[in-house]
Amino acid sequence: MTAQKDHPVESRSMIIKKNISLKPLTTFQVEAAARDYVRFDEDGEIIDFLRGDRLKGLRHLVLGGGSNLLFVDDFDGVVLHPAMKGISVAARGPDHVRVRAMAGESWDDLVAFAVAHGWGGIENLSRIPGNVGASVVQNIGAYGVEVGDFVDTVEAVSLMDGRRVVFSGASCGLGYRHSRFKDDGAGRFIITAVVFRLTRQPEYVVRYPGVKTAVDRIGALTLANLRRAVIGIRESKLPDPAVVPNAGSFFKNPVVSGERVAGLRRAFPDLPYYPAGDDRFKLPAGWLIERCGWKGRSLGNAAVHRDHALVLVNPGGATGREIYDLSERIRQSVLDRFGVALHREVVVVP
Repeated sequence: MTAQKDHPVESRSMIIKKNISLKPLTTFQVEAAARDYVRFDEDGEIIDFLRGDRLKGLRHLVLGGGSNLLFVDDFDGVVLHPAMKGISVAARGPDHVRVRAMAGESWDDLVAFAVAHGWGGIENLSRIPGNVGASVVQNIGAYGVEVGDFVDTVEAVSLMDGRRVVFSGASCGLGYRHSRFKDDGAGRFIITAVVFRLTRQPEYVVRYPGVKTAVDRIGALTLANLRRAVIGIRESKLPDPAVVPNAGSFFKNPVVSGERVAGLRRAFPDLPYYPAGDDRFKLPAGWLIERCGWKGRSLGNAAVHRDHALVLVNPGGATGREIYDLSERIRQSVLDRFGVALHREVVVVP
């Protein structure tokens, strides 16, 4: 991590509101309000806002695209919303190109930009909802690829003292759906931009079941066709948050030891599992949930999607508490039947 000295920047478009509804800012579309809301369209506005310890002693939360958050109640604090836009080329080399994307940029727009220019790496992450900044916080992944494999640097502002900081990708602590910006690191930094290192000679990842078959139906193996295939798979399996409010996969796939897999397979011979390195194996959480009978079921106004047991949905009128309670019932069911603990991928804001 390196620190950079700042120069005063006059705020031109910072938006500050009180008692704002968060419903339109999250994909679960549950009713919740924030006591204070601040939107930044330039990173310099963040530094301006932080002058004078404006967050001192206050609860605060960074909100990106709202695709991975569940509010179970009103938020009695300050919601910080980095909405900076822009995609540019930071550097070009014979084999790689570094692309800088602002934190508020749509993740899928960045993927489309890279594919259109013939730059490989993140095409398997097509159509994942959310923004660029949150992609690093969550270390998003799909179909055999994680965003952490392509993060070069992360630009941020410290919420403690307003300093600009730059993290190398290696220092971001990127693991399975995890980074240094989650858990203990949550609330310490606000990401402003990310530089990705993409390849000019694509190396296609099509080992995930069904991906190669989907590409073959379209035509030759190209970045554009792989993106189309991934989008088709996602749209066939996952509900559109704009139509059925949801946050995608609600739980992480649990990772267990080889010995544990062997024991589970004796009791459940059809249990699927996938290598995760070092005699560890990943179990599909959706399979576990479905075998517990939750697929398509409801609890109050919250429900499990009828086609994908890993997706919890708000069919209409669900509260954040109802969705949370449903997730707890599911967790307990899986623990009781399989002895496996599920951990939420979605961040619950109490």
